[in-house]
Amino acid sequence: MNKNVTIFDHPLILHKLSILRNKKTSSKDFRALVSEIAMLMCYEATRDLPLEDVEIETPICKTTVKHLAGKKLAVVPILRAGLGMVDGILSLVPSARVGHIGLYRNEETLKPVEYYCKLPKDISDRDVFVVDPMLATGGSAIDAVGQIKLRNPKSIRFLCLIAAPEGIEAFTKAHPDVDLYCAALDEKLNENGYIIPGLGDAGDRIFGTK
Repeated sequence: MNKNVTIFDHPLILHKLSILRNKKTSSKDFRALVSEIAMLMCYEATRDLPLEDVEIETPICKTTVKHLAGKKLAVVPILRAGLGMVDGILSLVPSARVGHIGLYRNEETLKPVEYYCKLPKDISDRDVFVVDPMLATGGSAIDAVGQIKLRNPKSIRFLCLIAAPEGIEAFTKAHPDVDLYCAALDEKLNENGYIIPGLGDAGDRIFGTK
């Protein structure tokens, strides 16, 4: 496995994923689980954020504590399914700015088509977390990260819930400098480009549109 790829094995993440995959799980519960898993992933993916010493005063005395250096983060969901992961991340990093990238997959070519891109003006000063529940062929993730790279952010990390080996291979080849975090690595893609065993269409299950 590429050194820039992290597959989580935390028991809470695996447990919540097992419920997420179940076709009987309601849209309400599905949304809550996506948010919770994103929060747990964010906790791990921010482990190496830089810290600085800051002097404060407790009720007892003055002391030096560790504080996030800069604190300039941005979360960029790939529309529409990526929206389901935003609140979980913001619950840990409420000061983060949120951008949006809109892509859809051409059902015949399986290639991403961009229709919207709105990012924070100061994104060049920020560490960016691009989020999308599924990394299937990798096309949308590759294109989204490519668009963000044009704005020269401080760093980019990509977070997904479930990835296919084909998606990881394509993504790491296109963006070897971007850290990739996955809650699970599945078996393969089927003939329609869906992840097996996967969890179905994440967008439809989040928003109850199917």
